[in-house]
Amino acid sequence: MHGEGFFYQAFVYLAAAVVSVPIAKRLGLGSVLGYLIAGVAIGPFALGLVGEEGQDVMHFAEFGVVMMLFVVGLELEPGRLWRLRGPILGLGGLQVALSAGLLAAAALAFGQPWRASLAIGLVLALSSTAIVLQTLAEKGLMKSDAGQSSFSVLLFQDIAVIPLLAVLPLLASGGGSAGAVTGHGAGHAAGQAAGHGAGHGTTWVEGLPAWGQTLMVIGAVAAIVIAGQFLVRPAFRFIAGTRLREIFTAAALLLVIGIALLMTKVGLSPALGTFLAGVVLANSEYRHELESDIEPFKGLLLGLFFIAVGASLDFALIAGAPGLIAALVVLLVVIKLAVLLGLGKAFGMGLDQNLLFAFALAQGGEFAFVLFSFALQNHVLDTAVTSPLVAVVAVSMAFTPLLMIFAEKVLLPRVGTRTESRRPADVVDEDNPVIIAGFGRFGSIVGRLLSANGVDTTVLEINSDRVDILRKLGLKVFYGDASRYDLLHSAGAERAKILILTVGSLEKTLEMIETCRKHFPHLKVLVRADHRFDAYELIEADVEHIYRETLDTSLQMGIDALRMLGFRGYQARRAANKFRCLDEDGVRELATMRHDRQRYINRARRRIQDLESLLQRDLKSVEEERDAGWDVESVRREFGDPNFAASEAETRR
Repeated sequence: MHGEGFFYQAFVYLAAAVVSVPIAKRLGLGSVLGYLIAGVAIGPFALGLVGEEGQDVMHFAEFGVVMMLFVVGLELEPGRLWRLRGPILGLGGLQVALSAGLLAAAALAFGQPWRASLAIGLVLALSSTAIVLQTLAEKGLMKSDAGQSSFSVLLFQDIAVIPLLAVLPLLASGGGSAGAVTGHGAGHAAGQAAGHGAGHGTTWVEGLPAWGQTLMVIGAVAAIVIAGQFLVRPAFRFIAGTRLREIFTAAALLLVIGIALLMTKVGLSPALGTFLAGVVLANSEYRHELESDIEPFKGLLLGLFFIAVGASLDFALIAGAPGLIAALVVLLVVIKLAVLLGLGKAFGMGLDQNLLFAFALAQGGEFAFVLFSFALQNHVLDTAVTSPLVAVVAVSMAFTPLLMIFAEKVLLPRVGTRTESRRPADVVDEDNPVIIAGFGRFGSIVGRLLSANGVDTTVLEINSDRVDILRKLGLKVFYGDASRYDLLHSAGAERAKILILTVGSLEKTLEMIETCRKHFPHLKVLVRADHRFDAYELIEADVEHIYRETLDTSLQMGIDALRMLGFRGYQARRAANKFRCLDEDGVRELATMRHDRQRYINRARRRIQDLESLLQRDLKSVEEERDAGWDVESVRREFGDPNFAASEAETRR
């Protein structure tokens, strides 16, 4: 692609992304499926706007995977990565081994020789790092059990690509081409597999004995670690001193590309090298700056990669044997689902997290394109086998976002949240005036305040790890799901006066409120809301006592800011209190019209203007000007003191 051809291709890819992705996001399909649809639309089997050059684009776009793993590494401290060694080796190793074995058995059943069957099983056992991590990140699931387990498996699979490149030639008929992988073959294939156009030329390990190759690899890894600790930070400190953002961005790209080239030269995956560099720099003061600079390039290149995958779908081959391709896709997904569900259960994952984990990884991966090509070059497989399998992998990757949507929208609502379900609820035999459901950052403050003032509480928490930690701190906390009638009953709900709900899930909160109203209607329920939109839902459910989590802290910060700007302390506090009262009234009013978007926006805009006008008018009033101290009566009136209201009424009588 040169000159006008390059700009034309750039225009086509960018236009396809800009048009399709927002539509897909609006429909709830996610950006990955939007990119894939865009690729299909502009590909040779639809509009025909791109053709054979799509393969060159894919090699370039795969560099987005390298950048993605660098960003992932920046979010993982070395200690946390060490804690994940069990899932990486155990869960990841078992997934590859079991999936490869079952898929190889299926290939044998289709009449393939055992060598070819094993090669097929090993290649199809891998999943798509790019699609899975991007989809999980979009859905905010990377910190969940499913996200962490998926990441562990994908990391092991990326590591496994290197030995696979060594094993595949050994499976050729007669094993005659085994030597091809020891020199140029391994380095070139490894460079392509992680790719990204870095695999051209010879590697530094070509012609070296086995021990020399090993030393070269260890030296490259050690160089990354040492440079990250002692050279990169001073270099970035010097560059940051120039205060030129574009130079810092250039340095970040230089770091990633340089590590990718180094890894390719020693026959390793560039993605693994940049991931390691990210982990080394995870504690760096420049971590967030690096992440923000790399993020736009990573996002664009990953989007380009997904478009290239969509454009590479061979619809002519699929149309020629639709039944066979569909059957193979279903077989691949079902086998991997079965393996992943079994492993998830064996490793103690709750049902909901296990379903997300299994459906996220039940596809072929981008490395399959290179590995099948490599197997073809080394006469392990022939074209009649690799062509349909490449189509199967591409179709399975394209359907991954749909599988995730199916798991989230169809399966999970039916099975409910079952995280930590293997642990039975604690036996609770308490009789306290207050029950607190949820003892995280919000509930723990409420509980400690009550306890410090001599009020006994019964605390229920669904996170078993948090329960164990809190008990070690000397707090009396019980494990269990507070939406269950039997647990609330044993916690003394019939005799308690107040139920405080501070759990993180709005759905679970509403479920608890329903249970409480049905069985314990005498309880006063105090509910935490993450933000005003959660408050709308709670208002719609006729909840009276709602506490928005960030409201008090935000107002306190505003008070401090006003005082720093020269406002008197009582002025700032009165303004904040009046703001709170008006805002609370606004939340309840706007909750009634939030489903009418235009009416909601118009009324919200009007309330903002009214609130600002009222506060500014109060600030300029004569009474405020001559008030040199606290006006006790007005303060009590504004803060809604019921005793003051009663005494004022008595005085009027």
